[in-house]
Amino acid sequence: MILVTGATGTIGRSLVGELTGRGVPFRALVRSAAKGAELGCDHVVGDFDDPDSITAALTGVDRLFLNSTGVTAGPGEQPIARRQRTVIDAAVRAGVSAVVKVSVWKPRHGGKLALGAHWEAERHLRASGLDWAVLQPTGFMQNFVTGAALVTEDGDILGAYGDAGVAYVDCRDIAAVAAELLTGTRWNEDFALTGPEAIDHRHIAARLSAVTGRTIRYVDLPPDELAARLTGQGLPADFAADIAELFAEVGAGAQDTTTTTVRDVTGRDPRTFERFLADHADLLAVRGTEAASRSTGQSLVQDS
Repeated sequence: MILVTGATGTIGRSLVGELTGRGVPFRALVRSAAKGAELGCDHVVGDFDDPDSITAALTGVDRLFLNSTGVTAGPGEQPIARRQRTVIDAAVRAGVSAVVKVSVWKPRHGGKLALGAHWEAERHLRASGLDWAVLQPTGFMQNFVTGAALVTEDGDILGAYGDAGVAYVDCRDIAAVAAELLTGTRWNEDFALTGPEAIDHRHIAARLSAVTGRTIRYVDLPPDELAARLTGQGLPADFAADIAELFAEVGAGAQDTTTTTVRDVTGRDPRTFERFLADHADLLAVRGTEAASRSTGQSLVQDS
């Protein structure tokens, strides 16, 4: 039995579909019965901040898909690290044999926000005695559909990336890799996941413009100006500065590398950005119409 956490997120929903198609026994961890009903699969209600609910959800589970998001401003430990440690410890007590964890691209000790938090969670998992596989994806293509990408009040893409490319990966490919690992025997490895090409954000804006039917620009700002703009939108100054610093790292080429991991694990090439846009053309067209009729301001939160 597999337990899928983060089951209603972008990766989780695709993984539910993958496992359902394979006929593999699994249950989804959801935060409400209504969300479980939407998934249409076996599910259990629980929350990472409620250890007893996690213990109950892990009853009879052999393998665990571990995925959670969310970063906070200010000093102290990020909730990702604390919550995932709780789940890992519960998995050990429940007799789970292996964990597939979603992390981030190149996590590191002392890294800002999710980079450091996932490094801490990875370290705890590796020391747990469980078999493990860690997925380390670049940015998600789905951010441009879910509204998780940072945009201006007019719906243009906002960043500090310069001309650097990002090898965005489709969350469906992340889920496909997870499904292979959860049903296989390949353990105790890191899996760096990317799409097939690194694309700069001016090209992304142009491609989105063609699909949405409205002109979308890429607005590039120096990191200090980006931080000031985010602060003006209500983010705490320290939090805004950390986000801007991470954007600047991407602008220096931190995510411009591609890997063959998706093909190596699944036997097929990762989806291209053009394929992603074509598959979501109807939704993007609706979003384009909505954006043209009202101003929006959104912060960067990767929805996994």
